[in-house]
Amino acid sequence: MFGIGMPEMMVILVIALIVIGPKNLPEIAKTLGKGYLQFQRAFKEVKGTIDEEVDEIKKEAEVPPDNEINKPEY
Repeated sequence: MFGIGMPEMMVILVIALIVIGPKNLPEIAKTLGKGYLQFQRAFKEVKGTIDEEVDEIKKEAEVPPDNEINKPEY
C-alpha cells in the first residue's frame, strides 16, 4: 500500500490522533473513506470509457472496408 509498512502506518495514526483528536478522528476517517470510494468509482468509469474506445479503434483497424472484402482480381 504505497510502500508504507506497518510501523510507518502506526506513526501516522498516532500523529493523526494527537493532531486531530479522538473525537474527530472517526468522522474524518469516514469522510476520507467516502472520498476514496468516489475516486475509485470515477477512475473505473474513466478507465472503462477508455477501454471501450481502444477496443473500438482496434476493431476498426482489423476489419477492412466493405468494398475491399472478397474483391475478385482480374
